Amino acid sequence: MRIAVIDGQGGGIGKAIVERFRQKFEDIEIIALGTNSLATSLMLKAGADEGATGENAVIYNACRVDIILGPIGIICANSLLGELTPLMAKAVAESPAKKILIPISKCNVTVAGIEAKPIPNYIDDAVEIAKAMIKDEDFL
Repeated sequence: MRIAVIDGQGGGIGKAIVERFRQKFEDIEIIALGTNSLATSLMLKAGADEGATGENAVIYNACRVDIILGPIGIICANSLLGELTPLMAKAVAESPAKKILIPISKCNVTVAGIEAKPIPNYIDDAVEIAKAMIKDEDFL
């Protein structure tokens, strides 16, 4: 089982996702994919097994993992203040991997029906969703 965590800017959301995953799953391979080296570095320090930075890293790895996690902006061209390129967004959106997205409104996308709560709560929800996916025999 391979999971990619994609983040950019300061890397705080990606770091928190990796930390929570490491608490729940020790035997799952986590790949940190940062839009910049700071984000990648923080996710590696949080416990990711491998890390890579930039457009090609995201494009190359998006179709080579089972689950992709990150802020909702990873499927929106030019989000994360322009760090996430249109090709990166396309690669993530078209990847056959299951995607678990954290609803962050900073990328000018608001998802109707989502209750307003702190980001750490959304990250906990994402980990629980992934846990259910991993346990689902049809998924494996």
